Amino acid sequence: MMNPIVVLGGTGFVGNALVTRLAQDGHRLRVLTRNAARAKSLAVLPNVEIVTANVHDSVVLSRQFAGAEVVINLVGILNESGRSGAGFMRAHAELARKVVDAAAARNVARLLHMSSLGADAQQGPSFYLRSKGVAEQHLRSAPESLAWTAFRPSVIFGPGDSFVLRFASLLALTQGWIPLARPKTRFAPVYVGDVVEAFARCLPGGSHADVSRRQTFELCGPDVLTLTDIVRYAGEVSGTPAHIIPLPDAIARLQGFVMDFVPGKPFSSDNYRSLLQDSLCREPGCARLGITPASMRAIVPGYLGRGRRGENLNRFRSVAGR
Repeated sequence: MMNPIVVLGGTGFVGNALVTRLAQDGHRLRVLTRNAARAKSLAVLPNVEIVTANVHDSVVLSRQFAGAEVVINLVGILNESGRSGAGFMRAHAELARKVVDAAAARNVARLLHMSSLGADAQQGPSFYLRSKGVAEQHLRSAPESLAWTAFRPSVIFGPGDSFVLRFASLLALTQGWIPLARPKTRFAPVYVGDVVEAFARCLPGGSHADVSRRQTFELCGPDVLTLTDIVRYAGEVSGTPAHIIPLPDAIARLQGFVMDFVPGKPFSSDNYRSLLQDSLCREPGCARLGITPASMRAIVPGYLGRGRRGENLNRFRSVAGR
């Protein structure tokens, strides 16, 4: 029997899409999750084993990585419960160190790691981006025996995303009026299917598995859009025209501070700081991988059409209430 691919973060937005794709490709997968109930849709897939596990426990990681050919780390958070940055460091940096150590100790052949555009341990403007940068430092410090690939996507869109869908749902709740922090920040939104394809091509036996034992791919879609552009497009497709109120930075910082104390943190001070820099690729990672990325206009109407407005609004309410 083939050796398993161990996936951390497999029940999230990208994780669901990636596990589904790899299972359909015939890979054997072991998905580690603290909440098996969130993995119900994955448990019915062929060759997928759901394991309830604390991925922050080094002993657990070592045990679950035994015999694995590949480990994929998709764990990430957009906000923490506090405001000190400790939550980001635990979820991104400390976990990455534990994953690297356990993978090297268990002779795992390859580690695929989800990072982010703008990840920088020293210069990142937010806890999110600095903690992602520290995680990459742990990759670069890994023993030579461990091959790794890091992916740095811009904002990711697709069915079930928490970006375009959330803006469309907020517009529906507010009849189109939305105060927007950093409206001119630029993104190159990348389709989740293209991100999944990038991971698949870097698995052992994939078309780019042996290009380099240690490599980083920046992943961007074909269009550069401001945050204003994205919100307006979400409103256009969902049928609620956007009336955007651009916030001066001082007001936007205050908005982030207030939202720090709102359950679910729909926006935060750290989100604001991440918006201080554009999320654009410096190198054509998709082209290097032989991927022609899809545009938002080719994908978004399929899951954000006017006929889905009520469904999307209900989904947003359920997410916001967690």
